[in-house]
Amino acid sequence: MNVFIVSENPEFKPGSITVPVIFSLIFLLGTVGNGLVLAVLLRNGQMSYSTTNLFILNLSIADLFFIIFCVPFQATIYTLDGWVFGSFMCKVVHFFIYLTMYASSLTLAAVSVDRYLAIRYPLKSRDLRTARNAAGAIAVIWALSIIFAGPYLSYYQIVHYNGVPICMPIWEDRRRKIMDISSFVFGYLIPMAILSLAYARTIKFLWTSVDPIETISESKKAKRKVTKMIIIVAALFCLCWLPHHLIIMWFWFGHFPFIKATYVFRIVAHCMSYANSCLNPIVYALISKHFRKRFKQVFACLLKKKSKAVNNKVHVVHVANVGFFPTNTEVSQINEENCKILRTGGTEDETGPGQQRRSLRQHVPRCP
Repeated sequence: MNVFIVSENPEFKPGSITVPVIFSLIFLLGTVGNGLVLAVLLRNGQMSYSTTNLFILNLSIADLFFIIFCVPFQATIYTLDGWVFGSFMCKVVHFFIYLTMYASSLTLAAVSVDRYLAIRYPLKSRDLRTARNAAGAIAVIWALSIIFAGPYLSYYQIVHYNGVPICMPIWEDRRRKIMDISSFVFGYLIPMAILSLAYARTIKFLWTSVDPIETISESKKAKRKVTKMIIIVAALFCLCWLPHHLIIMWFWFGHFPFIKATYVFRIVAHCMSYANSCLNPIVYALISKHFRKRFKQVFACLLKKKSKAVNNKVHVVHVANVGFFPTNTEVSQINEENCKILRTGGTEDETGPGQQRRSLRQHVPRCP
């Protein structure tokens, strides 16, 4: 972010008010949105451990880290004269910026391959697309992210300019250039190339598939919708981070003019890259009806007062869908007096035969 921070003309600060307001909205929407995604996936500790759910969970964690550790601190560079958070936070904030950027881009690349295998080879890829392998891939993603972002702990340092502390790069130009190019190649170019190729092949297969049975398959329709959702998420990441990387490359390989016009461009690029951290939950809510349903349930539970404690024995059973996909199950709790309904599958209860499954749904509480 080294070309974003300092304006050549201190009196020209078009972002001194608008940028902190935008960052405040990003922080609010991102914290609430990603928090709700985590609540939907981890509610009662019963998330369905599908590969896609795990990757979406990882994206939300990366976005939440970015919002908490980066957005509030970076908003102050447009309002305060200098960096007031000390040398340690100067290093940590920029480390987390690139750590989460790498984690997000590599996760999107991984999920693009996962979606391709799920649609192109649904049966053959079952042994490969397991929760265990997805968790292993996520561990590798974070390990690589730490390795790639680690040098940024020494890349930035406090420098006093006219007595004002400024958090800025201290490496010599040659090392900075190598570092910035590496971030562009490994944190953006390669992941975007992988997901572009994977989604191009996925879309081609979906459009050219002519199997009449598969065409009417509900499973295939669901896979198409999930793939559409993930493609939109990937496209937003690509578009939001593109201006940032263009400026960095322009700075090193061209003549980047530090004038008012380019200062505004840098502000826009800064806001776009940060806004990406709050957009994914909006995409999930707009496209996935299952997420909208669980979102409403979680939100209702947050607003609902706790009911009075019930002394009856509680049984735990699988009764409802949860997460983004209809194949997942949610664990809910009901009272002892309703237990027989669950044991019989909702066909009979103590009041008489013929009771349908709607009786079960009526006895299942919406909130955990």
